[in-house]
Amino acid sequence: MIKRIGLFVCLVLLFNPFSSLSQENIGKSTNISEEKEIKFQEYFFKSLSNKSIRNYQKAIQDLEICDKLSPGNKTIYFEFSKNYLFLNQTLEARQFIEKALDQDSSNIWMLLHFVSILKKDLNYGEAIKVQLKIVELDPYYTESLIYLYHLNRQSNKALSLLYLLEQEKGLHQKLERLKEKLELTMKPVKLKNDDKDLDKLISDFNENNPSFSMLKQILELVESTNIPILDNYSKLAVTLFPAQPFSYLSRAKFLHQQQQFEEAIAILEIGLDFVIENPALEVQFYSTLAKVYSSLGNNKKAIEFENKIKKLKI
Repeated sequence: MIKRIGLFVCLVLLFNPFSSLSQENIGKSTNISEEKEIKFQEYFFKSLSNKSIRNYQKAIQDLEICDKLSPGNKTIYFEFSKNYLFLNQTLEARQFIEKALDQDSSNIWMLLHFVSILKKDLNYGEAIKVQLKIVELDPYYTESLIYLYHLNRQSNKALSLLYLLEQEKGLHQKLERLKEKLELTMKPVKLKNDDKDLDKLISDFNENNPSFSMLKQILELVESTNIPILDNYSKLAVTLFPAQPFSYLSRAKFLHQQQQFEEAIAILEIGLDFVIENPALEVQFYSTLAKVYSSLGNNKKAIEFENKIKKLKI
């Protein structure tokens, strides 16, 4: 027991859950407080051990004993939140981290954990608000803010921060790739007078919130008539609407026209994963794959996809 107590000296110094005892009561309650402190340390150690072996439910039970011994302890709340997040119980995880932050609102580790919970819930908008506070405390975490803006489809803000980072200290390869991905030309190419409908579609798309249906119309109109716009807006489709199979189909058509056959096949294979119970769309994918393989001179694969089309019931 003495060895175990020794392990917790640093924890006692950090958390000291019983430091609130008044000076005049120390003499009278010394034995009781020491017993509680030893018990608190014992169960806190057990909870950490159980968390380390992924026995999160048991870790929570140990923390419940700690909470009874030291009510309102922010460190215990933080540990509760971590274990609930490991169990994918984000509601409980959020409740406990908010309790902890009520006591220590500028604790950067707690704030980072809160962002992890919000990301798990795909709540990127709120995650950004918390991350902004983190960046105020430590600009080192700006990179994470960039990715959150990207996830929340706020490309302009992501790019602004990327340019700022680039000027200050440069970008590593991953951020450089993200910058290139976001740097899409949004201005439409000058069109002929008989392209007024397309001109208006592009203008409306650029001036309003991104709409997939409007972007799809643009791509369908320029599929074989305006390669620069097909290039720009098919890139944009994959970036803004990565769960829409048509985004990948339109990008693959551009790549095929540019004789980038391997890239076209790769993106078609990704897009196929998003085609669910839509035979008509499957036909378009298989037909494009057949054309690409045929262009590569791989007639065997081209015939394979043509046969898949025949088997589909439309």
